[in-house]
Amino acid sequence: MPRARRYFHSGLIWHITHRCHKKEFLLKFAKDRRTYIGWLYQAKRRYKIKILNYMITSNHIHLIILSREDSGHSNIISRSIQLIAGRTAQEYNQRKNRRGAFWEDRYHATVVDSGLYFEQCMTYVDLNMVRTGVVNHPRQWVHCGYSELISRRERYTVLDTRSLLQLFSFNNLKDLIDYRQWVIENAVKTDLYLKRDKKWTESVAVGSPSFLEKIKKGSGIKARARRIERRGDLHILHEAKARYKPYFTPENAL
Repeated sequence: MPRARRYFHSGLIWHITHRCHKKEFLLKFAKDRRTYIGWLYQAKRRYKIKILNYMITSNHIHLIILSREDSGHSNIISRSIQLIAGRTAQEYNQRKNRRGAFWEDRYHATVVDSGLYFEQCMTYVDLNMVRTGVVNHPRQWVHCGYSELISRRERYTVLDTRSLLQLFSFNNLKDLIDYRQWVIENAVKTDLYLKRDKKWTESVAVGSPSFLEKIKKGSGIKARARRIERRGDLHILHEAKARYKPYFTPENAL
């Protein structure tokens, strides 16, 4: 897949995925998933990042983050992930007396348009463990943003509920929770989002054509090899395959 983007423009929604080294199940114990969430909370406090959703699975994580308009630091999200991933790996390796890489070298970041596109990405992340067959409903997996939201936890919260209310156009948390529960119930009953969709994890951006043109233009010289195409009811911006693709697997084509 394309390499992850290391520079985050302000005021955009980013879907970030990061996998354990060689897709090993290094987060299979609840203790380690709680450790990751604990450092996610610390990163929120230290760097003031706006976390909209998260999903900690046994071998990878999903984060949806809103980059701050006033941060003044294009790499604030990168610094946050460096802290979270680094400390989680360090604690695990010390406890297990283990050496070697814990994470894949790079995480992947996809910028997501607001409105319908953002809502679909949120639901796709919420249903991750349902897709794998580990649970039948997102509420059964506690290490995720959906569980935190519906439990209305007040202490050590990771989610930026103020930003969520603005993005979903609700005035109070109860209405937002009721709406998200309704969306998830319908998605589970109709089998929506229960198949892996690469556009959320391998694209440069997902959104309307005008939004993608804006992102492409803002990418400068890097955008020359990027193409906009339609996938179902959405449009994506992705890296063009290299000319020597026949000699490599799709993952290594670039």
